[in-house]
Amino acid sequence: MVSAAIAGRWKLPVGLACAVALASAAAPAQEWIPARNVDIIVASGAGGSSDRTARVLQKLLQSNPAFPSISVTNRAGGGGTVAWTYLAQQPGDPHFIATFSPTMVTNQLLGVSKLRYTDFTPLSILLREYVLVTVNADSPITSGKALLDHIRKDPTALSFAFSSSPGNHNHVVIGMIFKAAGADPRRAKVVIQKSGGAGATAVMGGHIDVLVGAPANVLPHISAGKLRAIGLSAPQRQSGAAAQLPTLKEQGIDAVFYSWRGFIGAKNLTPAEIAFWDSAFSRAVQGNEWKQDLAQNAWAEDLKNAAETRKHLDSEQTLISGMLAELGLLKK
Repeated sequence: MVSAAIAGRWKLPVGLACAVALASAAAPAQEWIPARNVDIIVASGAGGSSDRTARVLQKLLQSNPAFPSISVTNRAGGGGTVAWTYLAQQPGDPHFIATFSPTMVTNQLLGVSKLRYTDFTPLSILLREYVLVTVNADSPITSGKALLDHIRKDPTALSFAFSSSPGNHNHVVIGMIFKAAGADPRRAKVVIQKSGGAGATAVMGGHIDVLVGAPANVLPHISAGKLRAIGLSAPQRQSGAAAQLPTLKEQGIDAVFYSWRGFIGAKNLTPAEIAFWDSAFSRAVQGNEWKQDLAQNAWAEDLKNAAETRKHLDSEQTLISGMLAELGLLKK
């Protein structure tokens, strides 16, 4: 039909019109590159894992000549909702991307936010990050066993700090620890922080008993003797900066869980724009600098492109929903 229409309008032979149509269909889609500054929106305050991930990515992307410039903007609040609401107001604009993690899924499941990953364009997952439990260096809690003993005696006696939204991966690990102690996870006294850095400050100041969050936020304080590592939610000991950290599992605590960290774009990005970001992320993690960032921040590489990220989110929605229900965090 297309070739006939072309032939009719331009008086071309049908065979030639077919060739024109086929050539047009085979032509590659027009490539897209940024026309102005790209803003990386951080869904938390400064000093936390999301902020660290964004600034590492900014550094890696700046070596790519396709980017005129790259900025990082922190939009903390609502466990990421403030940042994601802002991104939702930029439909079809590929010059804005935002950090995201399982918190986006848990926020929607718990009713904290109506925004869902389907309201955006998932672009990538770069890494996985295990959760570390730490206490003040002067705390009487010296091990995972001691932590369980305290919870068994009085589930409400200890305060647990984490960022930045209820029901997220940090909260899930707290629930797992309470289950291991034979206590109701709903009795945990939790204090939500704007960032992991703020939580670390609160624990070092003696205002909070236990911090549950990203290893990179506290490794310098552990090395300085200000905080004590209780256990990491990894299946086995990790390499790099995390090599010194004992796991919860090796202490008999069934709490293996991790957060993934990546980036989303606004809704309605075109295939050419998505292809650009696939290429940009892939290029960013090719060098030794990225390997050094992984080791320094106790991260594990887990690169997924846009299509793989969307599939992962579909499965995570089901998985996390089941875990939150099991831990008593979903409203009936």
